[in-house]
Amino acid sequence: MGLLLPDLSEKSPVSVAERAEEWGYDAVWVSELWGTDAFVQLTELATRTERIDLGTAIVNVFSRSPAVIAMAAASVDRLAPGRVTLGVGASTPKAIEDLHGMEYDNPVRRIHETVELVKSYLSDADAVDYEGKLFDTADFPGLDAEIPVFNAALGPANRRATGRVCDGWIPHNIPFETLDDAFEVVADAARERGRDPEETAVAPYVPAAVSDDQTEAYDAVRGHLAYYVGSGEGYRRAVATAFPDEADRVAEAWRNGDRAAASDAVTDEMVRALGVAGTPDEATEQLETILDLELLDRPMLTVPRQADDDLTLETIEALAPENR
Repeated sequence: MGLLLPDLSEKSPVSVAERAEEWGYDAVWVSELWGTDAFVQLTELATRTERIDLGTAIVNVFSRSPAVIAMAAASVDRLAPGRVTLGVGASTPKAIEDLHGMEYDNPVRRIHETVELVKSYLSDADAVDYEGKLFDTADFPGLDAEIPVFNAALGPANRRATGRVCDGWIPHNIPFETLDDAFEVVADAARERGRDPEETAVAPYVPAAVSDDQTEAYDAVRGHLAYYVGSGEGYRRAVATAFPDEADRVAEAWRNGDRAAASDAVTDEMVRALGVAGTPDEATEQLETILDLELLDRPMLTVPRQADDDLTLETIEALAPENR
């Protein structure tokens, strides 16, 4: 099991990663939206850890060209050979348009071509020549770095792109009990391309909060789910596959600016279906049930941003592989 590194006020990500390595986590992943650069963070982590895998979860495919993404990943791989996983995603219109000032155009095609081109640049090819609808490149040699590329895909079109060109799938806010059905879209696309779907790793985010105060833990995951359902239509649709009415209520409250009501609209059943929450014993039992799912390869513990530092560290420690 991996860990998505949290953003804490009192401790640096590096110190948390060092502790995660001691506690038996297999990987640490870093996110990127605004304020910190994922590859800069991974570079520091590569020099301060010894064995733990390092991944991006995720970098978007709009704000960097495929060549820049490949160079950045290969640069980290030189510091931590064989330990790097590149997680990419289409992000959201809000992030791409309002933060990066770019048009959020044809995201699935951009995922497809970016991943194809990045993997070509990471190969040992003498010259990478690529002609697509979005990118047309020629003559530059590959970087000869073995780095798997995962895609954070929600909708079926993006899942098909994952099956066609990616090494792994990072699902989020798809109920764990329905992951098998959702993965069939990935698998079918892989077979159509002559690829073995069993070679596509599944690395879901696992939102989790642990506290002796059960209400505090549930509320942290409620806030996490409310944020995603309310701010991204793809996330709303993913949750709505199992909770259509509830997802609509959460999204409506969020759109109306009532964050508290949106969080309150997330039911206990939704929390249990989409994450892990409760006392240490309760949360451990819930997590073990998720980890027993045959489909999962590299689950990623994700403590909600709504949790304070104490709750975050308690969760990471309580659910660490060495402590369960």
